[in-house]
Amino acid sequence: MWQALRNINLTNPAGSTGTLLSRGLPHLVATDLGCANRPRHLAEVSNLMRKNGILKVSLQFEDDSSRYLQRLVQGLHDHYGHGLPITHSVSRGWFWDVRPSRTTFQTPSHQARSETMEEFPWHTDCSYEDAPPRYFALQVLREDRCGGGTLSVMNVERIGSLLSPSTCAALHRPEFRIAVPPEFVKCSTKHDTVGSLMAADAEGSHWTIRYREDLVTPLTAEAALALQELKECLHGLSVQGEPLHLTPDTLPRGSVILMDNFRWLHARNQVMDPERHLRRVRWDARRFPSSVLSRID
Repeated sequence: MWQALRNINLTNPAGSTGTLLSRGLPHLVATDLGCANRPRHLAEVSNLMRKNGILKVSLQFEDDSSRYLQRLVQGLHDHYGHGLPITHSVSRGWFWDVRPSRTTFQTPSHQARSETMEEFPWHTDCSYEDAPPRYFALQVLREDRCGGGTLSVMNVERIGSLLSPSTCAALHRPEFRIAVPPEFVKCSTKHDTVGSLMAADAEGSHWTIRYREDLVTPLTAEAALALQELKECLHGLSVQGEPLHLTPDTLPRGSVILMDNFRWLHARNQVMDPERHLRRVRWDARRFPSSVLSRID
């Protein structure tokens, strides 16, 4: 996967330019809002997300209302079969403002982890949903100007290649209870879901994962051992410097990072700037796949 990232050649659709950032992060530049509606730009975004599952777009225009993201996701829905954005909670629509707050929460009476300044360890978004969003994007409205808030990402295929066969098999079995955080409870009778943590995608060509350690409870002894090995693998890769760390210098104001939520884990270190402000959208919700382990080579 990393070699594939390094070898990508990007075309230059009208109004945008393509480059590769350090360690192979695909990068497009949107020169104006119209890029979000241009067929070639949409095709580039769709192709890069399908191949690599991660993409940075730099906006060369002011867009505090996230009009680019709104039009882009709508275009991916209209022309490439992506599902429309999901509502983030009972009280929110498509977009969620990710910024620290001590008193005012976007969901009444409950503070989301992303609304704190605390470190947020490895996870996928909405792992507690029966149908998690396949994709999410973050737009940087203000980067952390005090040295914190680094977004780290790690490829799931790399993780899967390091796990033992018995652990992979256990992670594919529906033997884990995943709690729903209070701020995201949408039905008063549903506070958790039971399922697997890993699977192969519909084509059998990529590992997929749903994971957030503080929400997961193993239901069998085998599941507990597998979960422990997964945690140790993530810790080991972090110690070795395996993740890609996207610092505020890499993602300044005007940056948009798009990720395949099934193929990449992400984490955030402590936020140091109380004015740090991102905007998030999640889309293309689909049932977490149930697949035969042997389909991945």
